[in-house]
Amino acid sequence: MSESTPQPAMSTPGGAAHVTHQVTIPDDVPMVALLGRRDEVLRAIEKGFAGVDMHVRGNVVTLTGPPGDVALAERLLDELSQVAGSGQPLDADAVERAITILTATTTDRPAQVLTMNILSNRGRTIRPKTMGQKEYVEAIDRHTVVFGIGPAGTGKTYLAMAKAVQALQAKQVNRIVLTRPAVEAGESLGFLPGTLNDKIDPYLRPLYDALHDMLDPDSIPRLMAAGTIEVAPLAYMRGRTLNNAFIILDEAQNTTPEQMKMFLTRLGFESKVVVTGDVTQVDLPGGARSGLRVVQEILTEIEDVEFCRLTSADVVRHRLVADIIDAYERWDATQPREDARQRSHRTEQRAGRNQR
Repeated sequence: MSESTPQPAMSTPGGAAHVTHQVTIPDDVPMVALLGRRDEVLRAIEKGFAGVDMHVRGNVVTLTGPPGDVALAERLLDELSQVAGSGQPLDADAVERAITILTATTTDRPAQVLTMNILSNRGRTIRPKTMGQKEYVEAIDRHTVVFGIGPAGTGKTYLAMAKAVQALQAKQVNRIVLTRPAVEAGESLGFLPGTLNDKIDPYLRPLYDALHDMLDPDSIPRLMAAGTIEVAPLAYMRGRTLNNAFIILDEAQNTTPEQMKMFLTRLGFESKVVVTGDVTQVDLPGGARSGLRVVQEILTEIEDVEFCRLTSADVVRHRLVADIIDAYERWDATQPREDARQRSHRTEQRAGRNQR
C-alpha cells in the first residue's frame, strides 16, 4: 500500500483552498508498470482529475488540488499500485474503469475487480473489467441458474464461456453445452447455401470464436468429437437431461416462452446453467413475446436463480458503443409503444407483399 504525506494547505488566487499530498509508491511496485508505456497511465490519471496537478519524482507522486479530488486521486494511485504490484498490466482503459468504480456507490475496490482472473490461455488472461461483470461472474459461482441480461458488448456470453471452460478444466463438470436459437435477424435462413448444418453454422459461429480464444484451437475438434464440448441449436435440446454439464443459452431474447421453459427443464444433477441475452434486440417474428422477458416475471422469487442486469457502464468494446446504446435507449423512451396487434398486422402486410 502506498504512503501519503500531507503538506500545508494553500489558497489559489480565486480563494479556493488547495492541498498538497505526497504519495510514496512501495518499492516492490515497478514505476514503469504503474505509469504505463510512455506515461500512458499517468496521462489518463491527469485526464480523470483535471483539477489536480501531478508531479512524479522517483517513486514519489506529488498531488496538488482541491481536497476532495486529491483524496480521490490518492485512493486511485493506491488501487493502481496494488494492480501493478500483482503483475497485471495497466492502461488508460483500466484507469477509466478504476475511476468509475471509485466514484460509484459500492464497496467494491478497483484492485479487487481488475485482479480477478478467470482463465489464462496462451499468455492472455480473461477477467471482469467492471463492477457489473465482477458481480455477474460471482453470481455464476454462487448459483445454479444465472441470467445475464444486458446490451451488446457487456461480456455476457464471453465471461460465461470463460467460466464454463474454467469449470471443465477444474473437473467441476464433465462437458460444456453451448446453444442458441436459430432465429433470423432480418435475413432468410432458407437462402443460405449448403446443408442444414451449413445453414445453422453462422448462428453458432460467435460461440466457436469465443472457444478459440480460450482453448488451444487444435484441441477443440477433439473435444467436440468426444462430446466434451457441444455446440448446437436450441431445437436439439428437446427431450434431453443434461447432467454434470455447464450449459449456456446465448441470444435468449429470441426464445419463445415455451422454448425457454423447455431449455430450463433440461437441467440435470451437478449442472449449471447460464442464460444470456439482450431484451432490446428481439428478432422473433409476428410480435411473439420473448421468453427472456417472460421468465423474469416467473422466476424472480425462485431460490438459487439469479438475474444479473448489465448496463452500458459494463460495455467493454469501443467507448462509442456505450454512447450508442444510451442514445438508442433515450430514443426508444420517446417512441409510442406498439402493441402486439399492430406488430402482427405489420408482419402480415409484409408477408402479403412477399407472396406477391
